[in-house]
Amino acid sequence: MTLEADVLAAYPADFPIPAALVASTLAASNAETPRVLVVLDDDPTGTQSVADLPVLTQWDVEDFTWAFSQSKPAVYVLTNTRSLDPAEAAARNEEVVRNALAAAGSSADSNADSSLRLAFVSRSDSTLRGHYPLEPDVIAATVSEVSGEATDGVVLVPAFPDAGRVTIGGVHYMRGTAEAAGTLLPVSETEFAKDASFGFATSVMAEYVEEKSKGRFAVDSVIVLDLNIIRAGSAAQDPAISAKAIADAIEGATNSTPIVADIVTENDFRALALGLEEAERRGKKLLYRVGPPFVRGRIGQEVRTALTAEEAYEGNTPSTAGGLIVVGSHVGVTTRQLNVLTAEHSSASIIEINVEKLLADPTEAATHLDQTVDTVVEALRGGDVIVHTSRLLIKTDDAAESLRIARTVSAAVVAVVNRTLKTFPPRFVIAKGGITSSDVAAHGLEIRHGIVRGPMLPGIVSLWEPVDGPAKGIPYIVFAGNVGDDDSLAQVTRKLSNTF
Repeated sequence: MTLEADVLAAYPADFPIPAALVASTLAASNAETPRVLVVLDDDPTGTQSVADLPVLTQWDVEDFTWAFSQSKPAVYVLTNTRSLDPAEAAARNEEVVRNALAAAGSSADSNADSSLRLAFVSRSDSTLRGHYPLEPDVIAATVSEVSGEATDGVVLVPAFPDAGRVTIGGVHYMRGTAEAAGTLLPVSETEFAKDASFGFATSVMAEYVEEKSKGRFAVDSVIVLDLNIIRAGSAAQDPAISAKAIADAIEGATNSTPIVADIVTENDFRALALGLEEAERRGKKLLYRVGPPFVRGRIGQEVRTALTAEEAYEGNTPSTAGGLIVVGSHVGVTTRQLNVLTAEHSSASIIEINVEKLLADPTEAATHLDQTVDTVVEALRGGDVIVHTSRLLIKTDDAAESLRIARTVSAAVVAVVNRTLKTFPPRFVIAKGGITSSDVAAHGLEIRHGIVRGPMLPGIVSLWEPVDGPAKGIPYIVFAGNVGDDDSLAQVTRKLSNTF
């Protein structure tokens, strides 16, 4: 491990940049034709850093028409492509982009009366897992085919400081936990780099680009916006100096040149946003491949304080039923959080979905699901219910088989949630894990349109308000598998529960 202070010593200090400055700069740029960021979120946890934005789990033209009618600077689309194979992920990205452009009046087959300008964001994992460079490639190709607009650069910003992920000197790190506070661990040395489907070998972002692109983008072709550039205005405390330095550095980008950005603080995000806006004002066409907080910085949104229990239920009357906490993720932090929750929440019922039974013959799997639903419904009548998949992770070296197992498990979780919802609706629903929370939202709760109200914990863990479907009015908490400390799941549950 490396001390963060030692790494940062080589660079200028950050300096205050108000979110309002970014917002006003964007407002001036958008005065004539509004621009909306369309965020293709490969699992729903990308919404955890923003507030008061529309989110879609379906992406027909009519869905985008509803989302654009909200007159917000960004729209999230839950693609869930991290759970798909590459061909499926590519097809879904293309479909989303085509329909968004049609709804915005940017394509020949659009019936829209007026145009919006769209910019596309491929939101993925802050620990570098996901379909890269496939997804930005497909988005760029589709935009080019539909609108004739070529992409000059793809900006990679995986940093998520709220969750301990930062990029310094073009190297992506994870901050140490409480026992190792103040240290940095290259992300390639974490469990996430060993992911069965999306593993990687390096934390140096330019090398990561070369590795994942199989040499199509060589290391020396990657533009690195290090902290010397991001913080160029530090000495003068002048954001305009940083914006110019960033735009100048991007000037040579062409044909989807990869552009990597250092980020450590919220001020760095805002400096980057001003620089990207300047580059686009000069005519650069950019796509973004990012972690969760990028959009907040890019649209000049203030950091939303964590929602209170009262705010979580605002406008709705909470049910007297128990809440439903669904845990599917297997990463270490999730298992620790589950252990703390079950130890502290003594009145909650704990129900396990046995993965081995799900993968057995169909009859046994169906019987197990029926019994699980009956048990959950009965338990909800008396209080909160924690439903978790068995903690023994069934591993395989085959990436496709790993995805198949993940889908089978997720389908079972979805069935339990959906059948429970339609039998005895819970007070709230928390879903822990990326694939889990995506499938629970779209299929378990049948949310088509929602509003991201804000975070349940500072900078992490998102509350959605479903605006239609059988879950309308039930707070839905999207909780990534790899964020928070050991007590975070218990903290969120405690806010929402009437029995904890």
